[in-house]
Amino acid sequence: MENCIKQQLQLFADRTSCHNRWSNQLRLLEAGLAYALVNHIRERGLRKTSMARARRDTIRLRLLKVGGVVVRNTRRARIYLSSAFPDREPFRLALTRIRPA
Repeated sequence: MENCIKQQLQLFADRTSCHNRWSNQLRLLEAGLAYALVNHIRERGLRKTSMARARRDTIRLRLLKVGGVVVRNTRRARIYLSSAFPDREPFRLALTRIRPA
């Protein structure tokens, strides 16, 4: 259980520094949603890849904190990543696996 708490703290669940109770509750809720999202990406999107057993902060740093351009028109959104992005294949695979049908 202690390891699960530490993993949530890697997604900034410990930042409850506001004086307002509702602001702290919203931050905790956002951290919980971020934890669930990264966990879903790891379980469904990254299964049978090199990052299948990666920690949540590793997934956040290597797959989600990426420079890119999102171009959106009426029918679709396209994501253009840098040509020097080293984790392009796990990113593409995770994106296709978690995309709704």
